[in-house]
Amino acid sequence: MTDVMVVDVGTRACLVEVEDAVAAASLATWVRAAGLPAEDVVPGARTVLLDGVDPAAVRELLPRWAARHAAPPGPLVRVAVRYSGPDLARVADHWGCTTEEVVDLHTSLEFTSTFCGFAPGFSYLAGLPAERAVPRLESPRARVAPGSVGLADTWCGVYPTASPGGWLLIGTTDADLWDVDRAEPALLAPGTRVRFEAQQ
Repeated sequence: MTDVMVVDVGTRACLVEVEDAVAAASLATWVRAAGLPAEDVVPGARTVLLDGVDPAAVRELLPRWAARHAAPPGPLVRVAVRYSGPDLARVADHWGCTTEEVVDLHTSLEFTSTFCGFAPGFSYLAGLPAERAVPRLESPRARVAPGSVGLADTWCGVYPTASPGGWLLIGTTDADLWDVDRAEPALLAPGTRVRFEAQQ
């Protein structure tokens, strides 16, 4: 086990720091399967919060986890997108390509929901290559419409509700990202694989 640090958060919780979001998702899945009696397991961009555990027990268990082992593939969700976002041309300029090529690349990738945050139903989707990383807006918008599909750094995300936001918006979707009446309220729960499809 390398590049892993355990930080105590009181006597009944700890934060495990790992290399990246993929490792965090893998560790969270592994911890749940390993039977560690945690009340909550919360993956983040480079951390996993384990609540309701003895940090010493976590330190004893962690050497059995291999960070290189990816989490098992989750369900696949296809999301139809109208690629007409206000920042589509800006992303094309940043990538040095046409807007059509932005759409072609975005729809060719398989993303994975690594963790949720910011707002109920907002999933941080990994899968954009490092060379396609894009900057956030210098000044966030006061309001981003629900269903907006955005990019920031190497992340992709879909805004479930209207909110401020600084991501570059490339399209919109009608997908219902958060529904408390569903067995799993978040459409793109951690572990979900996501494919975006161009909608006319």
